Amino acid sequence: MSGSGEDALAVATQQQPDLVVLDLRLPRMDGFEVATRLRRAFTMPIIMLTARVEESDRIRGLEIGADDYITKPFSPRELVARVRAVLRRTNSARPPGDVLRIGDLTLDLPRMTVAVGGTPVDLTATEFQLLRSLASRPGRIFTRTQLLDAIRGKDGEPFDRAIDAHVKNIRRKIEADPRHPRYVLTVYGVGYKCAEP
Repeated sequence: MSGSGEDALAVATQQQPDLVVLDLRLPRMDGFEVATRLRRAFTMPIIMLTARVEESDRIRGLEIGADDYITKPFSPRELVARVRAVLRRTNSARPPGDVLRIGDLTLDLPRMTVAVGGTPVDLTATEFQLLRSLASRPGRIFTRTQLLDAIRGKDGEPFDRAIDAHVKNIRRKIEADPRHPRYVLTVYGVGYKCAEP
């Protein structure tokens, strides 16, 4: 649909679609503001479209909660492929029960236990929370700030580079070769993601 940011927000709120493709250049209320408001109320995935190529814009969109980001110009086939990929990731992120599986990595959420190939792995509570956040949305890119928010309590660590230290420790414990990880992947310049099943 075309129209203003307010129109987009109203339609998305009323119809609650499975996925929102959101142009950042909207009159009166830009796409960043629309995405922020949608994220406060809904969990539907958001793909942002923009002509802006600056890294700061991509990071801002991901920090707001966008699931993917496409720069113009793009082909209709690319958009369809991205929509399918995001929906696949979103659907796989809703596992039956309380167990998350990525390959032979298993997280038992109620027991707060982790195993690789059936072998138990001893993670700290913070490491478990961080890995759970990533594994709950396989393929989705999380910024360090988002991950810090996911693990931070009242006495949380005040700087986002703490995430790098936690990821290093997690990889040391769950990866066969921490220098070439299979589960927790680095997205350079942005943050981290969990491999897709």
